[in-house]
Amino acid sequence: MAESILETSLEYLKGVGPKRAQLLKEELGLRTFGDLLHYYPFRHEDRSHFHQVSEINSQMPYVQLIGEITFVEELGQSRSKRLVAKFKDKSGRIDLVWFKGVSYLKKSIQIGQQYVVYGKPNAYKGIINLVHPELETLTEFRNSIQVKQLPVYSTTEKLNRSSLASKNIAKLSRNLLPKLKGKLKENLPDYILQQHGLMRREAALFNIHFPKDEIRLKKAIFRLKFEELFLIQLSLLKLKLLKLEKSKGFLFAEVGEYFNQFFQEHLPFELTGAQKKVLREIRRDLGSGKHMNRLLQGDVGSGKTMVAIMSMLIALDNNFQAVMMAPTEILARQHFESLKDSLSDLNIRFALLTGSTKQADRKVIHSELESGDLQILVGTHALIEDKVKFKNLGLAIIDEQHRFGVAQRAKLWKKNHKPPHVLVMTATPIPRTLAMTLYGDLDVSTIDELPPGRKPVTTLHWYENKRLRLYGFIEQEIKKGRQVYIVYPLIEESAKMDYANLEEGYQHIFQRFSPPDYKVSIVHGKMPPENKEFEMKRFVEGTTDIMVSTTVIEVGVNVPNASVMIIESAERFGLSQLHQLRGRVGRGADQSYCILMTGNKLSTDGRLRMKTMCGTNDGFEVAEVDLKLRGPGDLQGTQQSGTPISLKLTNLATDGQLVSLARASAAEVLESDPNLNNAEHTALKQYLSHQNKNKINWSNIS
Repeated sequence: MAESILETSLEYLKGVGPKRAQLLKEELGLRTFGDLLHYYPFRHEDRSHFHQVSEINSQMPYVQLIGEITFVEELGQSRSKRLVAKFKDKSGRIDLVWFKGVSYLKKSIQIGQQYVVYGKPNAYKGIINLVHPELETLTEFRNSIQVKQLPVYSTTEKLNRSSLASKNIAKLSRNLLPKLKGKLKENLPDYILQQHGLMRREAALFNIHFPKDEIRLKKAIFRLKFEELFLIQLSLLKLKLLKLEKSKGFLFAEVGEYFNQFFQEHLPFELTGAQKKVLREIRRDLGSGKHMNRLLQGDVGSGKTMVAIMSMLIALDNNFQAVMMAPTEILARQHFESLKDSLSDLNIRFALLTGSTKQADRKVIHSELESGDLQILVGTHALIEDKVKFKNLGLAIIDEQHRFGVAQRAKLWKKNHKPPHVLVMTATPIPRTLAMTLYGDLDVSTIDELPPGRKPVTTLHWYENKRLRLYGFIEQEIKKGRQVYIVYPLIEESAKMDYANLEEGYQHIFQRFSPPDYKVSIVHGKMPPENKEFEMKRFVEGTTDIMVSTTVIEVGVNVPNASVMIIESAERFGLSQLHQLRGRVGRGADQSYCILMTGNKLSTDGRLRMKTMCGTNDGFEVAEVDLKLRGPGDLQGTQQSGTPISLKLTNLATDGQLVSLARASAAEVLESDPNLNNAEHTALKQYLSHQNKNKINWSNIS
């Protein structure tokens, strides 16, 4: 459905023109009428009420006053320069203060003139004032304000300097809306509007910008949130149906000798209830004749690798090969060692293929893969080379899938005449609402239980004044035969500073823990890959006692003897990163510790992050707090995955119930009309078709 007017260039809107159109495109990505229509305000200012000066206190959010400016003076020098205006109404007096635009304001303010002032009350030395208030003459105000709820839009410094501040964007929106009246078609069926009490689309789009009252604003927001979630879920569920129709999977009818012998005789520990539940879900998929496309998420140490091994045994029982791909050589080698430990008595042929595999060994692997003699292959990106060909690949498992690009993953699926079953794994816990939105076309399995007997990591938050105590603690743990990680932040914008911090930290550690009594490794991003690999290997093998690093220690790297994780400047890490780093310890039988070192000055968010880390080891609980603090687009793993979350209004941290409601509604529609062929779904089908022309697939994993 092409609403052609929405594709008109902004250049042709009153108040824009070529220069402003170019600026709006460069700064905000706004090109067309439709872009501006869907550029929603982030809040509304209530301009329906005028306060008296005598009513104002510093706890009030924003206030609007009518009164007279009686005096103006410029105070201070250079950076401390400010303009102070005396403002009065019938009830009292208050100071208005500006630190920017002093010269311009001083010239433009007219003493004795009636003004409308809008700003946030502030207390300075017990005296209330308004800092940087908006100022309009009473005449200007009466001529320009036509709504009681004034929209406030995000803008930029460059736009502000070019007279495209929030107020100017509001004027452009006000110029646009009359042109669209009667031209915005409804895209949701009437029965869905009635079922959920939704405002019609045109009314919602008008009221999100210029609501007639607060009730209509809330209804508009609810309608547009529901719409964006419903359309996303409909697209994802439709994609899932399409995959099931197009891709009949290999039928793994048998759970045979390999699986049963391993389960009965070689399982190193009893499976947790969560592992058993996930295995049942995977077995049901593999035995259904439909293509499996499943995401397995579980906290660090929850036993995902064992589930992966047992899934591969089901493939072998049905005369298929299996492959497992990891993002780094260390991780791939670690998975290979797990296979050796678990499957060495089962007469299974498996191999490891990485960038450092010798040419002679590669030839043997390539040959045995094609003949079918090699049953399981573990490796890195080397697996997707054209020379790597399977006889009968039935199951592909990807560890830490967000570390691979869509094109890289797709190459693996094409290693067979028919795509293999797919199991992707992540150790980054994903909150339920985010999983439904990011991976809505996948079946999601969750291991939310740790193996019995595993001791929770003790997490402590220490300030810099405990540095000597920290060194004593490190010494004590090393004397017990343990190993220690010390991690420094690496933030791109200040990489030089961080590198200096690492070097300085390394020198302190090296002086305090010097050879021959102690051995210290250092790893950072500037090292050649082979040197980094060498240092990591020395630590993994127990040759060094302390690992000092700027990089996030590889997710999944397993050093059971490492019992201490020290995170320097912990306030500079996100919660998800902190939790991932903590997961590097606590993998052995000994009590492990994570020590968060910070400066004394912490932001409110920083304190909450430290409190959360010290209060829980549950990755899903940590992920929920992280989602609330940082929003979905910033969560670790989501931005690298190539799955942008184009949510303009929905907050996944607070709108979980709405996500579920929209998904259930989308599922009902597709259950009754999978291809949207019914007359009542015509507009919906047309709208989706038009939207999908301009969008990439969401979470296109297989």
